Amino acid sequence: MGQVPLHSRASVPSPLRLVSVDSLHLHFRRSPAGTPHRRSLSVLRFAPRPAPVRAMASHIVGYPRMGPKRELKFALESFWDKKSSAEELQKVAADLRASIWKQMATAGIKYIPSNTFSYYDQVLDTTAMLGAVPPRYGWNGGEIGFDTYFSMARGNASVPAMEMTKWFDTNYHYIVPELGPDVKFSYASHKAVDEFKEAKALGVDTVPVLVGPVSYLLLSKPAKGVEKSFSLLSLIGKILPIYKEVVTELKAAGATWIQFDEPTLVMDLDSHQLQAFTIAYSELESSLSGLSILIETYFAEVPAEAYKTLTSLKGISGFGFDLVRGTKTLDLVKGGFPSGKYLFAGVVDGRNIWANDLDSSLKTLQALEGVVGKDKVVVSTSCSLLHTAVDLVNETKLDKEIKSWLAFAAQKVVEVNALAQALFGLKDETVFSTNAAAQGSRKYSPRVTNEAVQKAAAALKGSDHRRATNVSARLDAQQKKLNLPILPTTTIGSFPQTMELRKVRREYKAKKISEDDYVKAIKEEISKVVKLQEELDIDVLVHGEPERNDMVEYFGEQLSGFAFTVNGWVQSYGSRCVKPPIIYGDVSRPKAMTVFWSSMAQSMTKRPMKGMLTGPVTILNWSFVRNDQQRSETCYQIALAIKDEVEDLEKAGVTVIQIDEAALREGLPLRKSEQAFYLDWAVHSFRITNCGVKDTTQIHTHMCYSNFNDIIHSIINMDADVITIENSRSDEKLLSVFREGVKYGAGIGPGVYDIHSPRIPSTEEIADRINKMLAVLESNILWVNPDCGLKTRKYPEVNPALSNMVAAAKLLRAQLASAK
Repeated sequence: MGQVPLHSRASVPSPLRLVSVDSLHLHFRRSPAGTPHRRSLSVLRFAPRPAPVRAMASHIVGYPRMGPKRELKFALESFWDKKSSAEELQKVAADLRASIWKQMATAGIKYIPSNTFSYYDQVLDTTAMLGAVPPRYGWNGGEIGFDTYFSMARGNASVPAMEMTKWFDTNYHYIVPELGPDVKFSYASHKAVDEFKEAKALGVDTVPVLVGPVSYLLLSKPAKGVEKSFSLLSLIGKILPIYKEVVTELKAAGATWIQFDEPTLVMDLDSHQLQAFTIAYSELESSLSGLSILIETYFAEVPAEAYKTLTSLKGISGFGFDLVRGTKTLDLVKGGFPSGKYLFAGVVDGRNIWANDLDSSLKTLQALEGVVGKDKVVVSTSCSLLHTAVDLVNETKLDKEIKSWLAFAAQKVVEVNALAQALFGLKDETVFSTNAAAQGSRKYSPRVTNEAVQKAAAALKGSDHRRATNVSARLDAQQKKLNLPILPTTTIGSFPQTMELRKVRREYKAKKISEDDYVKAIKEEISKVVKLQEELDIDVLVHGEPERNDMVEYFGEQLSGFAFTVNGWVQSYGSRCVKPPIIYGDVSRPKAMTVFWSSMAQSMTKRPMKGMLTGPVTILNWSFVRNDQQRSETCYQIALAIKDEVEDLEKAGVTVIQIDEAALREGLPLRKSEQAFYLDWAVHSFRITNCGVKDTTQIHTHMCYSNFNDIIHSIINMDADVITIENSRSDEKLLSVFREGVKYGAGIGPGVYDIHSPRIPSTEEIADRINKMLAVLESNILWVNPDCGLKTRKYPEVNPALSNMVAAAKLLRAQLASAK
């Protein structure tokens, strides 16, 4: 690709407003005749805007990047496929940024964020800013461009990507910095300053947002070859000079406020970690002189000691708190808040899609104003709106009553401003009365409650729902039936979703093809995937999930109590977006969901075919969940629905059933004091799904892209027969827990290669990984599989990677046999 800079420094237009969405035709490739093949990407057209409403004390922590119709996703993937230029990608990005800033300005938001846009991830952007590029990417200094940036994010043909893991307890993933004592930090990306100037040229004054220096280090890991005991915080003195350079440039460019995101303050930090905040911001104090500084926290309440540390920092003008998930912080504020400082009150939920209860929020804000002083309360979102869908206006097919209960990012911006206006004494009675009516409609709607479901869930209490036989005896019974070789091979579930396959699903949904034609097309795809796996000699097969759009949405569409959007996309990582279902009411399963396809797939082969389900905890954590009852109650309802499906699959002759719990770790509360309760009901929910099956039915589960070491005992307590789990992208971090003496008696398949990178691992590389696993795990329980599903990859990548994986497994089998 070449080192094209991340940010184009071309001139920007005069103040504009968004007036329409047109199409940008990007040239992908040329046919033999030389005719360009093109694909339309939505881009944004602007015209001079009217003066915005008066800006009250309102603030947005951050905003979605992908665009209302996933414009950035398509532009990124076109660029990665070399079908469009860097300049075309930058143009789409610049148009998106301009539309976001103008939208907020027109809505009357006073504190508008910049530098929350990213081509991949905001932590990776910070790594680029600091020049902390791992040596394997061959960066030789200078401004970091797309080539190095995307190699770190995605890997390339020569080197693997950096580790990716969950961002706190969300479904967003960040790229983990790799640091050590020898890293030579340098100011290598001017993105924050460039985007501030870009907004200013459009007539919008913004608040540049930086990942705070302490949180950046606490979210990093020691690089390969660096002692695990290395103190990442010891690098604070090396990165602060770069932060000072950035701040100095922002000040010179005209910035008056800067936002430092320090979300790790909501974690359980020790005194040494808390002291790092005092050291860092004391060191920065002289550089921050003449600026107003906001330190933003989110995702949970700030513990008392952290609150004391934070509010004692010198030179800080405002403090931002999540008052949706961190309601206990209210008590700390009421108990004492520094005089003359601003409180950025996050009362509008940035992680869910329910309309704010404006009357309730206004009462909270008025009470806070009485504590911190009039004109010192700034109405804000609880966190970045990155974690919610973009704009409810695009949902023309959503049920009108349910739609009235919702607010996406664009509507949340309006809610923030409405509350700020009301707090100032300019309450819009029409807005508030309409909101109150919608709140009442939802509370008393008969579509929300199903008494039979509630009774069934209540009856679950009093039993732990364990299978009658222990896992060792079950594995013996299953092996007699399945007759698998040692080191059995399998995949996680999905196979590549081609453009042709997506077209079939899209046309069937639009009723452009008949059900018979749809079934025929899906059957042909399943047959192709089954044949490929047999040719590769994989032991336990999957049907490839060609009928599924998303592992959660597919099930939600067939369960009661769920609603669905057309454009409610949320970024998961990079260009990968998910469209979470909306759980608005009690959940039940009207009819079988997967039996037809799984039975069809099993009939095509004599090898075991996995029935593929998504587990209740993952469905819960990857949905927008109702906030009018405990999450555990909703999870139990989903578990009962999945239990019905498991038992129907077993009756249909499916002997291996995988119940994915990819998001179980993700939902773990950030505070240790709350984790045991969550793990208890989450693990219990999983056991409910399969407690009634025979010993000979093998239950698999899958987990990925989180740190599992601290919940390994809860994973064991799930009592699955086999667990496949991400391992390779995280540098085999998982294996350390077994080196430390944890005994695991069930089947386990730590991933042998990273599927989120286009890179194809060699047989030798995979064999080396398996050997590392055999050093800590018994050969009779070890499975060989990729890290995750193959949906996002292409067949030219998948086929050789799986071929090498099977070859590696056979090589190790032969070595184990000869060693006997």
